[in-house]
Amino acid sequence: MAEYLSKEKKKEIFKEYGGSEENTGSVEAQIALFTHRIKGLSDHLKTNRKDHACRTALLGLVGQRKRLLTYLAKKDIEKYRSLIEKLGIRK
Repeated sequence: MAEYLSKEKKKEIFKEYGGSEENTGSVEAQIALFTHRIKGLSDHLKTNRKDHACRTALLGLVGQRKRLLTYLAKKDIEKYRSLIEKLGIRK
């Protein structure tokens, strides 16, 4: 299965994208966390193509991230643009 995120890695993501380590509810921090998890699951699926449970989890995360990105685009388009550029989501 894919790697689990340590508490230190989560705090680092929340500090970089959410402003502080305790700001776990910010939309930007949640999108960054989902992106990190999606990359890990994608790498896992490249080597384990028949892991359908992992594929289901990956699709669920992608859907959640998409909903949060849509919310952020409606709320603040500048933050949305800077975040997708920073994370490298859209090409």
